[in-house]
Amino acid sequence: MPPSFPSLRLRVALVLYSVLMWLLLPAILLYLRHRGRKDPLYTQHLSERFGRYTTQFHNPVWVHAVSLGEMRSATPLIRALLAQGETVVTTHFTPAGRREAAREFADEIAAGTVQPLWVPLEYGFAYRRFLKHFTPKYGLVMEIEIWPRMIMACRKHGTPLFMCNAQYPEKSFQKDQQGLGLRAALIAGFAGGFVKSQGQKDRFAAVGMSNIHITGELRFDQPIPQAHLAAAATCRDALTKGRPSFTLTSVVEGEDALYIDMIRQTDGVFFTYVPRAPERFGDVAAMLEAAGVKYRRRSEILDDTLSLRGEAPDIDVLLGDSMGEMYFYLGLCDRAIVGGGFVAKGAHNIIEPLALKKPVIVGPHIWTIAYPATEAIAAGVCQLVPDAAALRAEIQSPTQVTEAQITDFYDDHAGGVARTLAAIPKALKA
Repeated sequence: MPPSFPSLRLRVALVLYSVLMWLLLPAILLYLRHRGRKDPLYTQHLSERFGRYTTQFHNPVWVHAVSLGEMRSATPLIRALLAQGETVVTTHFTPAGRREAAREFADEIAAGTVQPLWVPLEYGFAYRRFLKHFTPKYGLVMEIEIWPRMIMACRKHGTPLFMCNAQYPEKSFQKDQQGLGLRAALIAGFAGGFVKSQGQKDRFAAVGMSNIHITGELRFDQPIPQAHLAAAATCRDALTKGRPSFTLTSVVEGEDALYIDMIRQTDGVFFTYVPRAPERFGDVAAMLEAAGVKYRRRSEILDDTLSLRGEAPDIDVLLGDSMGEMYFYLGLCDRAIVGGGFVAKGAHNIIEPLALKKPVIVGPHIWTIAYPATEAIAAGVCQLVPDAAALRAEIQSPTQVTEAQITDFYDDHAGGVARTLAAIPKALKA
């Protein structure tokens, strides 16, 4: 870490940032209230966002997983930490992340070894309360979350804060070199990082991070809920009626028109359509309705055990209007189309379908998942399609991919949890 951290320029920026955050506090509370109208969990446990807690854990490991995707990547590592006798506090900003923690670790929460909480808002006093209350052994920030007050509070308190399962996409790296470079400067405030690949290590080192360890991608070690696969196997034939089946995962706003148009132009194929955000379920249903697509919602035709409520309807699309059931939706398909790749914000996780030996199709924007998408494309287990026409062609005549290809690729990249566990003691001593 540079001895001058934080630089005078960064110190001035932090002062201005703090003033701005105080000015924005009413707007932040209004934002939470607005989001709470669609999801009441946003406005529950509000005191946690200001560093007030009723639960007492002493010296836990702190894992910050902002939302659902980050929590899923953290799950196998948390289980390994628990197996070593640790207690774990998880923090989240979105209800999706908190619900996933509550669902995945329900038994451990009841036993008092895991506690999900809201992450403190970006105020020094909130983080001081959090750190004083829990005194974490160390913190692991999943993926790439850079919050100034979090970083500075941990440095002041003496809590080692590491990036974990970290990636620094090329586009973000280039953007951070422009202007004042304050975001890049903040990265040097971390105690170190557990990163996915050599390319990620090089970028983090270039902006001043030290104590960097290449540990791979934790998602390759995610547990697979066998009950979801069994439920999918039970109702797949009734839903697909023998047709080729594709699951669209984590579809984001801005690409629905392309996908729905593809569905309308494709005969004899069954699709499962899973929006990334629960607040979009109703909007996507309305778009499918307006397009004249025969569809039903998962919540209408399947019960809580993922069993059909009655006879399977005659539909071309199952709208996945639930969270935490992605492996069920993937169990219904022959191949997965991973969302996000047809908008500039970039594609999402390709590892879950590959874990089930399902070939993957992605759009052109893969900068967010450069690792492992680049390697998966090179291995022939992921097909990149540049536009809507190429997507339709791949649906109608899929590229041949063998299960052995996917198995070899997956085995080559698994083991991130073990590498991370081995690296943590080294990083703490550095």
